[in-house]
Amino acid sequence: MKTGLISDTHGDLSAWEKAINGPFRGADLILHAGDILYHGPKNPMVPGYAPPALAEAINRSPAPVILVRGNCDSDVDQLVLDYPIQAPYALVQMEGLRVLVNHGDGLSRDEMIAQAQRYRATVFVFGHTHIPGLERVGDVVLVNPGSPALPKGAPPRPTVAVIEDGAARLIDLASGQTLQEVALT
Repeated sequence: MKTGLISDTHGDLSAWEKAINGPFRGADLILHAGDILYHGPKNPMVPGYAPPALAEAINRSPAPVILVRGNCDSDVDQLVLDYPIQAPYALVQMEGLRVLVNHGDGLSRDEMIAQAQRYRATVFVFGHTHIPGLERVGDVVLVNPGSPALPKGAPPRPTVAVIEDGAARLIDLASGQTLQEVALT
């Protein structure tokens, strides 16, 4: 099973399309960790900013999409999305893995680990910072897929992540290069 992990698209249709046509090609499921349609008052409007078109693209995604609410998401977004925006968590069981998804705003690293342990989740997926990260802490793997739309970090690059073949991988969306990989077992 192949699962795409994405966060912080902020209304950028082109970022979604690059993920769907690149690393997420053939995915069985996509988990979105929030900040889906709106760029937010503190973020610049991205060149691919097209929230209605992004909503349509998500609705016709080749793989089912599970969405959690980010700090820039609002109730009105649900009017254009066919998939429900889970708030604030989604718990997904797949092929022996339990994955907990949350936007990550308002949670410390330690709180994320504690939540994952409470739900016996192998993977905790979050976003919010726009900085990609992949880290094993004991029996929990923390995955921040970064942002394909408004990347931050050093250097800032558009990223997503994939769970496949017993591992989580961070992927540079521009080059398709795997930046980091962690085994899930």
